[in-house]
Amino acid sequence: MQQIFDFPMTPAYGFDSFVVCDGNAAALQFARRIADPADAENLLYLHGPAGSGKTHLLQSIARSLCPAGGETACYLTCRENFTARELLLRFSGAAALVVDDLHLLPDEASLRGALWQLFNDFYAGGRKVALAGLLPPRELPHLDGHLVSRLLWGLVARVDATDDHSRRMILKKIADDRQVRVPDDVVDYILMTASREVGALIAAFDALFRLSMAEQRRITLPLARQCRELAHGREGTP
Repeated sequence: MQQIFDFPMTPAYGFDSFVVCDGNAAALQFARRIADPADAENLLYLHGPAGSGKTHLLQSIARSLCPAGGETACYLTCRENFTARELLLRFSGAAALVVDDLHLLPDEASLRGALWQLFNDFYAGGRKVALAGLLPPRELPHLDGHLVSRLLWGLVARVDATDDHSRRMILKKIADDRQVRVPDDVVDYILMTASREVGALIAAFDALFRLSMAEQRRITLPLARQCRELAHGREGTP
């Protein structure tokens, strides 16, 4: 009988839990350098499609550089709503400037100015700066032009784990973390039916894992199909 262990469904982001593949190896190497206080490099920009691992790496950096307050002490995503004053206060006294989803920065002069001010303060003071967005620096729509130029001075890496080989490695890693065996035909089925985004891939596996635990059944292709049917049934429920 398949052994079941009760592990958290969303473990904390860290470098050790990051699945390395051809599309993200350089980004991981650069992120580790930024997270190392002894490394002189202090600027990193990551870009790539949604669900490719940018947030994982940024929060790993924040967790390493701001251990006392956790990653929230120096991590912010532009998915949040904030004013220029709130942005400045958020990073007042922070050990690092880590900002995610820069492509979502609102088109407001005050926010552009506040972010540019923060960047200058951190970069000139030798504190670490790690930023990320969907687009390369020159294609970010609402950044100050000076900041775009500065981003090109530092480390820049594309993160992309949407190819089938990378997605397969991610599924195998998740299964290993849960200490369960997943047959190859189940992996193939999840790859075929799940979105290419890594987040959606993980969600599909977690749903299957929870169903396996709830019904005390091994993870098999019939169970994977049942799980997908249940998910579609819930989506169609008014």
